[in-house]
Amino acid sequence: MSNEQQLKDRSVLYVSAGIALIFVAFSIILPSQMAKGANSVLSFLTTNFGWLYLVSVFVFTVFIFIIALSRFGKIKLGQDDEKPEFTNFQWFTMLFGGGMGIGMVFWSIAEPMTHYMSPPVGQAGTEQAMHDAMRIVFNDFGIHVWIIYAVCGLALAYFQYRKGLPCLISSAFYPILGDRIRGPIGKAIDVIAVFATMFGVATSLGLGAGQIATGIQYIWGIQATPGITAIIIAIMTAIFTLATVSGLHKAMQAVADVKVWLSIGFMVFIFIFGGMVFILNSFTHTLGDYIQNFIGQSLWMGNIEWTKAWPVFYRAWYIAWAAFVGQFIARVSRGRTIREFILASVFLPSGFCLAWIGIYGGAAFNLDALSNGAIQAAVKTDVSTALFATLQHLPLYVITAPLAIILIIASFAGAANSATYVLSMLTSGGDLNPSKKLCGFWGVTQGTVTIMIVLVGGTAAIKTLQTASIAAAFPFMLIMLVMCYSIYKALREDQAKEEIVVSKNEELEVDLS
Repeated sequence: MSNEQQLKDRSVLYVSAGIALIFVAFSIILPSQMAKGANSVLSFLTTNFGWLYLVSVFVFTVFIFIIALSRFGKIKLGQDDEKPEFTNFQWFTMLFGGGMGIGMVFWSIAEPMTHYMSPPVGQAGTEQAMHDAMRIVFNDFGIHVWIIYAVCGLALAYFQYRKGLPCLISSAFYPILGDRIRGPIGKAIDVIAVFATMFGVATSLGLGAGQIATGIQYIWGIQATPGITAIIIAIMTAIFTLATVSGLHKAMQAVADVKVWLSIGFMVFIFIFGGMVFILNSFTHTLGDYIQNFIGQSLWMGNIEWTKAWPVFYRAWYIAWAAFVGQFIARVSRGRTIREFILASVFLPSGFCLAWIGIYGGAAFNLDALSNGAIQAAVKTDVSTALFATLQHLPLYVITAPLAIILIIASFAGAANSATYVLSMLTSGGDLNPSKKLCGFWGVTQGTVTIMIVLVGGTAAIKTLQTASIAAAFPFMLIMLVMCYSIYKALREDQAKEEIVVSKNEELEVDLS
């Protein structure tokens, strides 16, 4: 790589770092104005473009399944004779592991209870409200999530492994831009990807830290102030940053193992003691309802204010995460066909997520009825306490409550480690082995940005984080829409070349005969 090229590569780092520093500076110097500006941005985007978030994800859904079921599905993410790097079992395990996120831990009980108490339509507190609440959460954490990730993952895997381009978001636009992806336009695309990733992770870090803080208050009575939340964020940042820069792969594998086994352990425990029959009945009903209403629910805007606060937020949040989660599933899927990649990366993790929500949400409703509304009361007071309030009505609370905190930390540490790596890679020209200094910079930056958001937002920190996530995701959503066309254009050209080669070979065989 030439010095000139290196300089160009650094431009993504400089611009991205500048944006982060400006955001932090304004958060410190003008906190009230920052909060007011954030709310204005949120109001503008959700009011005028809330519909676009829903339509875009629906377009992604149609696009990804057309690609999977078409003749393009046979194309390898790699060379034609390339074999998968991992066995099916290893691959499935990693995809399952990728489906476990901190948002699911936070909202798997809090959200269905919230919709049960304040449904978008109908009467609150009824059996129908419960069924509707579970279906809504299935819609928020189901197939749509992984379709968004699959679009970005397909672009990264195809252009990196099939076309030999750098592992950058801008590489996906080579069929449209050509060599201009190495110029200002390509760099701007990568900057937007960095911006979206940074604030997507900040949202999750803030949610996770808030849940840990309230959990500590719930268990040990230590007040969950913004200052305590900031300290927790600092500790979590130190953990994943040190792990990233030290290259302690074994340690990170240990964290991943802890996350997987704790997740499975909690699911089994809650399923057994939370009311097995009730959970199974609820899950079966909800799954059928979810499938039956999939298209309608995907585009429903019958309650605009509610839609802005829930489905739009989730779509934006997942779009903000798309760059680094897409990179993860692309990394483990080399050598797979496009059809294998899409079907596995969409259905396997989403299936895990639905099972998780079905168990947690179903148990919460069952235990709430048995405790005369105790879990509802906890959620009304603070949504962050939902998980701990539920565990309190199950055996071994003294053990499970601290383990839940460990699960939250482990869930975030793995994701943040991956995000730090991807941010470093995007700001170093697609270098698959970015420097430790760069990894450390982005680790600290993510933590600092989140702390500032929490301190600015105070008790309304989650709303401020929501704002940042939606704002960051908006331009990247537009990029992903163009990305779909670019992928299709490249696949069509690839298929046309293959058909020419086959035709020439057939003509040669005829001539020889």
